[in-house]
Amino acid sequence: MLDDAQTQALLEARHGDPFSVLGLHLDADDGRLWMRALLPSAAGVMLLEAASGRLVASLPHRAGGLFEAPLPRRRMRFDYRLQVRWDDGLEERYADAYAFGPLLADADLQLLARGEHPRPYTVLGAHSLQISDVAGVRFAVWAPHARRVSVVGSFNNWDGRRHVMRRHAEAGVWELFIPHVAAGDRYKYELLGPDGRLLPLKADPFAFAAELRPDTASLVAALPPLPTLPAARAAANRRDAPIAIYEVHAASWRRPDGRFPSWDELAASLPAYAADLGFTHIELLPISEHPFDGSWGYQCLGLYAPSARFGPPEGFARFVAACHAAGLGLLLDWVPAHFPMDAHGLAQFDGTPLYEYADPREGLHRDWNTLIYDFSRPQVRQFLVGSALYWGERWGVDGLRVDAVASMLYRDYSRPAGEWLPNAQGGRENFEAIALLKQLNQRLGAEQPGAISVAEESTAFPQVSAPVDAGGLGFHYKWNMGWMNDTLAYMREDPIHRRWHHDKLSFGLVYAFSENFVLPLSHDEVVHGKGSLLGKMPGDPNDTAQWQRYANLRAYYGFMWGHPGKKLLFMGQEFAQPSEWNHDAELPWALLDDARHAGVQRLLRDLNRLYRSQPALHRLDCEPAGFQWLQAEDREQSVLAWARHDGQGGCVIVVCNFTPVPRPEYRLPAPAGAAAWREVLNTDSSHYGGSNAGNLDRVLPVIEGQLTLTLPPLATLFLVPA
Repeated sequence: MLDDAQTQALLEARHGDPFSVLGLHLDADDGRLWMRALLPSAAGVMLLEAASGRLVASLPHRAGGLFEAPLPRRRMRFDYRLQVRWDDGLEERYADAYAFGPLLADADLQLLARGEHPRPYTVLGAHSLQISDVAGVRFAVWAPHARRVSVVGSFNNWDGRRHVMRRHAEAGVWELFIPHVAAGDRYKYELLGPDGRLLPLKADPFAFAAELRPDTASLVAALPPLPTLPAARAAANRRDAPIAIYEVHAASWRRPDGRFPSWDELAASLPAYAADLGFTHIELLPISEHPFDGSWGYQCLGLYAPSARFGPPEGFARFVAACHAAGLGLLLDWVPAHFPMDAHGLAQFDGTPLYEYADPREGLHRDWNTLIYDFSRPQVRQFLVGSALYWGERWGVDGLRVDAVASMLYRDYSRPAGEWLPNAQGGRENFEAIALLKQLNQRLGAEQPGAISVAEESTAFPQVSAPVDAGGLGFHYKWNMGWMNDTLAYMREDPIHRRWHHDKLSFGLVYAFSENFVLPLSHDEVVHGKGSLLGKMPGDPNDTAQWQRYANLRAYYGFMWGHPGKKLLFMGQEFAQPSEWNHDAELPWALLDDARHAGVQRLLRDLNRLYRSQPALHRLDCEPAGFQWLQAEDREQSVLAWARHDGQGGCVIVVCNFTPVPRPEYRLPAPAGAAAWREVLNTDSSHYGGSNAGNLDRVLPVIEGQLTLTLPPLATLFLVPA
């Protein structure tokens, strides 16, 4: 019989090794086999043979839910079940969690200990298993400094005494197989910190599903099967491919009956809509589980769990398949820079700063009041890189847009002097984060050929989109934040003043080919009082038709689609949403009944089709040989013109007039190779809501090396050889 000290330790869930006393154990002193089970709230427990169901013994109640008895006729361990009668009269038969030995392989534990496991999500977290005839779930969690870790959940009345886990000290990993737990069961981890303090219940960092907020439990869910990937994925993501991205906040694109849409509802409409508009990719704002709607997903805690807002995780697989069936790639916004401080999350996970930097000069993100991952810790890098691989490998997404890269690269990001720690060389670069990003991109390149990574990086950090072996960070593309800031600042100017700001449009070509750029008009430009893109456009306040505002926006879109670089546009801006984006409401789709908004939508569709059909507009997007200025200095008339080349003889001319003044008989030097040109897209067309000025169906001959054409007011023209 257990002594009083061990009994009390079990009842208080502070026994150092419950596996050494619970279950079947041979007493070394008297040679008898003892059975012990800790089942608080049980009224009676009987021990049965598993195969026959025959009663072996009734276990007397010792104290506080501890049942124990010697088995006089037994000397060898055997397969058994526990017949439990609960206080409420319910009777159930169980296999005992303490009858099962360790299940984690030594090789996996060694890799986890070093932070080198290529797929940690296959080991850590909750995984359904069948052991002999017993189905259940193996739980495993990294918590190296905890004194005790228990699995609590809907299957054990959230009682931390019932399922205390086994510790693998060298790896800092705790594991337990719990019979009869099944998909859909709710669970968390109960931990005692190194000081013996009971911590708030923690959600599983590696959970594949979670409850809908405000509830915070993890859900047992199957590891998604490996999907079949589109054969054309690699070609569609290449530098010489047309890439036009439709950025979407899934929770507010549509809100049927005011609620969140399901993945199946999104699959039924969103891919077809984006494909009809000619976009090549959809990019979703973060869909990883997150507690606060107002973070738009950027303060996530479930880096392996599609958000419960949209229904069960398997619905996301159907959405990915619908995107691929529509010929679209799917990109996910992914956030490795920081995480929120919610008590059920990663903060002080085992009673210590495990996932975050300990020093707030490194670990506190001042802009968002969040915590910064400790990029120096191998197991944290393992967690993050594993998450990135998981979305591509298990869900078949075509790439990741990595959020807030600039905040990762610099230790003094958004910190005043004296409130940040320099690196080992005394500088401001975060070498640990840089190493993580390189590791991430190398792993994705090796394991997910054809998938891409895109950096949101707003500084002049060199070679963001250069290969790692060439000294770069290894991203495929980088958002061109400078282009976005300069060109939007220009467009805000009244046209009469634009002559003084001409360089804001032309300056981007000074560095346009230093990286593989994406031109982003993202969600960040239509929130926090910035208004919509249409709202940024100047116009006569007395003009009820607001023709100048719509014309400015159409001309700007034409400028963007003709400019070198891949394209990204946030939802709602394709039909000139006049109000700022509201994440709590669906897009104002009724605006499409207005000809002005419908005209902008038609323009976006035609711009995308032209961009995709004309190799000169995309094939050398990232190469200086693909661009030729025809007119860069006409400040007085706010006109710019250039030629785009595909390197194989194809050419498109783009001409922009950013004043409301028509310019007939405007002359341009013509690029070599064509005797005449014709207009194929005019943002001032009446089809888009414009005045229909321009060159209509006329063939424009090249005379003495020059083209003469009519420039419509506030418009962009595209011309191809006639």
